[in-house]
Amino acid sequence: MKPHFRNASEIKVGVIGYGGAFNMGRMHLQDMQKAGMTPRAVAEPDGARLAVAAQEFPGIQTYASVEEMLKKSDVNLVVLITPHNTHAPLALKCLKAGRHVVCEKPFALTTKECDTMIAAAKKAGVMVSTFHNRHWDGSILKALEVVKSGVIGDLVRVECHMGQWSRPGDWWRSSKSISGGILYDWGVHVLEYSLQLIDSDVTEVTGFAKRGFWAPCTKWKNDTIEDEGFAVVRFKSGAWLTLCITQIDPNPKRGMVEVTGTKGTFLWEYDTHEIIVKEGEQTIVTKGRNPPAQWGQYYTNIAAHLTKGVPLVITAEWARRPIHILDLADRSARVGRALKAKYD
Repeated sequence: MKPHFRNASEIKVGVIGYGGAFNMGRMHLQDMQKAGMTPRAVAEPDGARLAVAAQEFPGIQTYASVEEMLKKSDVNLVVLITPHNTHAPLALKCLKAGRHVVCEKPFALTTKECDTMIAAAKKAGVMVSTFHNRHWDGSILKALEVVKSGVIGDLVRVECHMGQWSRPGDWWRSSKSISGGILYDWGVHVLEYSLQLIDSDVTEVTGFAKRGFWAPCTKWKNDTIEDEGFAVVRFKSGAWLTLCITQIDPNPKRGMVEVTGTKGTFLWEYDTHEIIVKEGEQTIVTKGRNPPAQWGQYYTNIAAHLTKGVPLVITAEWARRPIHILDLADRSARVGRALKAKYD
């Protein structure tokens, strides 16, 4: 894509959704501001949140709807900070209005939605990306360093596991239709990590799901997310990946991600890691802390892409990959068989 702006300050940014969980609206505007972009507008149906936005960013335009913002504001980059099932319809509305778009994770809920968004962005000549800030987490940066060093040998498998025995909360992330399911929240992060480690096309995905245990205890009832989701992903290179997110495991696994090679294993939590290798009959365990995250790299890259034509790190096609896995896993769990991956 050719540069759209002479400098980053010309990128006038607006967020759809403000406040809510983790103060993400404020965080996005602050991070874009640090990258040189100009906060311009907030669209949010909650008047109290709009008032907070106006206080935190004096002079910012506030709108009660997306339609009003697109009609009245000169924002040229829109960030979606809304529930998962709204990402595709809102992105398409903004893309068709000629705005660049950044979606919070996950990019969308289905492969079809991703493909539709990618096509709409190409037709409009604008950018669409996903806020995969954890692409620059210290844990994955360290994992890449260790794998590339060869200390654990040739990569064989990646195992991702998160969760414990716990009742789902009464918020929209516990709704299957809104969130996409138990694998979609943190699952999209660890899949994005894994796809950095396994540089190969996916060939097929098998999904498994346990449903119904927690459903009677939540307000969502028949629409409650799965009690546990599990996926097995095969790659063309011969490597494989497993992903398990659970709310019914009283004995949770050690480590969030475990990378096994022919000579050893790299096991990590968010802040710490272990390198476990065999030297003759001896097992050597080296423990350490992961380097600091570099989340600012995301919007720095967006600004450089839109002003200088620097290649986008988190392209729409890259963001599609974990969604395709999640989509296939969900469908596979329902039909009871492995499903082949599709690349256009």
